[in-house]
Amino acid sequence: MLKNIQAVIFDLDGTLVDSMWLWHDIDVEFLEKRGLTLPKTYQHDIEGMSFTETAVYTKELFQLSESVEELKEIWNRMAIEKYTYEVPFKPGAELFLKHCRQQNISLGIATSNSRELVKAVSSSLHLNDYIQEIVTSCEVKRGKPAPDVYLEAAARLGTAPCQCLVFEDVPMGILAGKNAGMQVCAVEDKFSAAQRAEKRKLADYYITNYGEILEHTYETLFSGSKVRRA
Repeated sequence: MLKNIQAVIFDLDGTLVDSMWLWHDIDVEFLEKRGLTLPKTYQHDIEGMSFTETAVYTKELFQLSESVEELKEIWNRMAIEKYTYEVPFKPGAELFLKHCRQQNISLGIATSNSRELVKAVSSSLHLNDYIQEIVTSCEVKRGKPAPDVYLEAAARLGTAPCQCLVFEDVPMGILAGKNAGMQVCAVEDKFSAAQRAEKRKLADYYITNYGEILEHTYETLFSGSKVRRA
């Protein structure tokens, strides 16, 4: 999987860190305070959208009085404590980050989340010890599945798209990586379990945890076995 790869770029939520669980509760709480009910398709409908695009969509969908910037500020306040104290790495992720740095592979994050929440979890998990560049979809023209955020991350890392490997947890993100001309590894996450078949179809590889990559790497080094395509 890492052959000829010069840079690895991660989506954040549900991919590098285990955080998707908190957004359902935030969405329900936010809407209930306004006498509204969370539509069953809401998470699917906003999949891939930047933080700003999500605010625009939500404002229009529910005809909210708050401005887009006010909505973003509210969501940041509701989530900041959990991102600071309760969001962990996905299984095996930190060891994989260390392995990549030992192999002189550049590392980046390309996320649809807000810069404020990325900073919170980065501080908590010391992501800056590993990650060289962080790009949010609010900093580019279009959110996922457009390739913009991944192309910007690759440019900042000084790496050609064909030498980048993307890790993603949802179909819109996988498509963003593919549209950028990059290889993509889908990551198991229980909050996208219903999309597992679609994720496998779209991605070049599929893992349930990052330890699988290290296991295959060591098997290749010490027994001559080949890394299997997921």
